[in-house]
Amino acid sequence: MMLSPDQAADSDHPSSAHSDPESLGGADAKVLGSVSDLEPVEEAEGDGKGGSRAALYPHPQQLSREEKRRRRRATAKYRSAHATRERIRVEAFNLAFAELRKLLPTLPPDKKLSKIEILRLAICYISYLNHVLDV
Repeated sequence: MMLSPDQAADSDHPSSAHSDPESLGGADAKVLGSVSDLEPVEEAEGDGKGGSRAALYPHPQQLSREEKRRRRRATAKYRSAHATRERIRVEAFNLAFAELRKLLPTLPPDKKLSKIEILRLAICYISYLNHVLDV
């Protein structure tokens, strides 16, 4: 019978007196190790065939919230969706600058301006318009 760390501490089994994973013995001790272990655990015994993922990695419920987030973000599906969202965000950002640029008077009117130049020119133009309204 294989016990989880919580069950091992509560049971009357002689090895439950020690709470450290090494005292549980065998390859199972490494699987039940620290939650922060990110490395796959190598099997100590066996024929080397058909090692399951469950034997190599801690159970998902044993992972910290941060580790679950890291693993979820490491998938190709997540990266692809994130890249798509980022592309849409950048396009909207650039469109907003283009709209602002159309409202600013410059000579020549089609002069290419950087984003910081657009912002600085907008600040100056707003100040000018405020001055005109005050007079």
